[in-house]
Amino acid sequence: MEVSGRVWCFGDDVNTDLIQPMHTVFKPVAEQHRYVFEASRPGWVDLVRPGDVIVAGRNFGTGSSRPAAKLLVDLRIGALIADSINWLFFRNCVNFALPALSAPGVSAMFDEGQHARLDLAAGEVENTDTRERRRGTPWTPELLEIVAAGGLLKQLEREGLLVGRAADE
Repeated sequence: MEVSGRVWCFGDDVNTDLIQPMHTVFKPVAEQHRYVFEASRPGWVDLVRPGDVIVAGRNFGTGSSRPAAKLLVDLRIGALIADSINWLFFRNCVNFALPALSAPGVSAMFDEGQHARLDLAAGEVENTDTRERRRGTPWTPELLEIVAAGGLLKQLEREGLLVGRAADE
């Protein structure tokens, strides 16, 4: 699976409180993505375009287990690439079908507005403006299947292992 898009740069230790502020969990699901990064980058949600890529430093997604990755999917972010991704946040990326790749040193490869290409199966990241490349951990076929299905719940539904789920869950 390959993803390409314009890059937005973020630093180290971006926590889930910044991605999904606590007050948003009480808002209607359809509105929650409007508040992503409101404290650190006001107005960012109005600038981001479908397919854009977040590039970040160490420990992206640290913090609570709230499903902040879903809000990035709702914003139609194409992928997340970081020096390292918090393990629980990574699992939520898989669950909600957000392509995410850890590749040490990747944050130093990009300036905001450049373009990234990543290949999850190969674990490769490229800055298509400079041609610089890095390798991360490739995704297993099982993880790629979950993302191709549109997320874990959709995969389970398709396989007949989950029935009667509400459409907006």
